[in-house]
Amino acid sequence: MSKVVLITGGSSGIGKSIGDYLILKGFKVFGTSRNPANYNNSKFPLIALDVTKIDSINLAIDLVIEQAGRLDVLINNAGAGITGPIEEIPEAEIKRNFETNLFGPINVIKAVLPQMRIQNSGLIINITSIAGYMGLPYRGIYSASKGALELVTESFRMELKDFNIKMTNVAPGDFATNIAAGRYHAPVNNDSPYKKPYSNTLKLMDAHVDSGKDPEVMAKKIFKIINTDNPRIHYKVGEFMQKFSIVLKRILPDTWYERLLMNHYKL
Repeated sequence: MSKVVLITGGSSGIGKSIGDYLILKGFKVFGTSRNPANYNNSKFPLIALDVTKIDSINLAIDLVIEQAGRLDVLINNAGAGITGPIEEIPEAEIKRNFETNLFGPINVIKAVLPQMRIQNSGLIINITSIAGYMGLPYRGIYSASKGALELVTESFRMELKDFNIKMTNVAPGDFATNIAAGRYHAPVNNDSPYKKPYSNTLKLMDAHVDSGKDPEVMAKKIFKIINTDNPRIHYKVGEFMQKFSIVLKRILPDTWYERLLMNHYKL
């Protein structure tokens, strides 16, 4: 029997690449989008889902179970970028980012757990970010929301052991997707004390995305994880130096690592 996979944020970028790849491998894939009608060329069905609305989440999960009879794999991929000096990001935008990147995935997990308990099986893969392992300049809110999801996964894993439900994090580095276009960017204000360093950092971040890896690399990693009996707690997918930066954070004194980041961003 083909495994049933649900991918939130499956209409573009990493989510679409994962879905397209899993379809080729024989999985029954459902994706989600806030506006499925805008994506008529999807190779797998897209269901309306807004991760910030609990009713929307419950309706989508019920529809998948009604159509497929089960749900074997949830891939929590829907997320949102946010950049800016923390001092200048409106509180409403900070809350909106956490609603999408943290509370949304938690609520989707809550919605699928009853079905997975009935099955006595299931796998939940949370797409986080290498940025979630460190506080990055002008990406602090994004780092915090993704880092929080990493920690929540650690707790969930222990709580779900008795039900044969497995959970893991996959933290991507920079991939060539349209994520930059969908970010909330705090404006670069002419009278801001952060104008020059923020503007330069923003250009550097966008350049990293433009030169990033093909998202199919993530899709192949997800496929391997699904076929792993006991997935690890954390996976990192990206350029060597992006992954190695996490190792350096563990072994270097804090101020040395801070200086390394500031040199990288030319601050």
